[in-house]
Amino acid sequence: MSSTQTAPGWLSPQDIGEVRERVPIVYVEAIPARVDHLGRLERVGLLLRQRPDGTISRALVSGRVLYGETLREALWRNLAKDLGPEASPQLPPNPAPFTVAEYFPADGLGTGYTDPRQHAVALAYIVAVEGECTPAEDTLDLAWLSPHEAVTPAVSAEMTGGQDRLVRLALAAAGCLP
Repeated sequence: MSSTQTAPGWLSPQDIGEVRERVPIVYVEAIPARVDHLGRLERVGLLLRQRPDGTISRALVSGRVLYGETLREALWRNLAKDLGPEASPQLPPNPAPFTVAEYFPADGLGTGYTDPRQHAVALAYIVAVEGECTPAEDTLDLAWLSPHEAVTPAVSAEMTGGQDRLVRLALAAAGCLP
């Protein structure tokens, strides 16, 4: 098994369901970025995926942190899983999230982030990607958008669960929110 694959059955669907009912799950979310030679963000990569309810939406790279896995390893594994093995993510020496998003099954707590399956805490990162990206695993497509394109109402409407807000926060953190 490659380093980007999750061992099948690491938790059965029943077990993960029971865990999700009892404790928050830790996730990493990454906004893939194309940057210039000075590290300035030029484009962000947004995935096209089928959601658990069957709908199609734009999304960020996202995945659980596995037991015994560092955040760096979780970022690398999820980026490689969604962008393909040639993506070449450039993880910084000391990855620090630009924000932390707390997802709830219903938006009753006012965070603006929802995940109908669970309460989740997601550490969100901007990660420069240099290699050739090819949609992998359950990713249907990948679009590289300029900062202006990424925050248009049309693109925001394609995103769910508050991820459009994370894109705006990422662009603000990178100093390029239009």
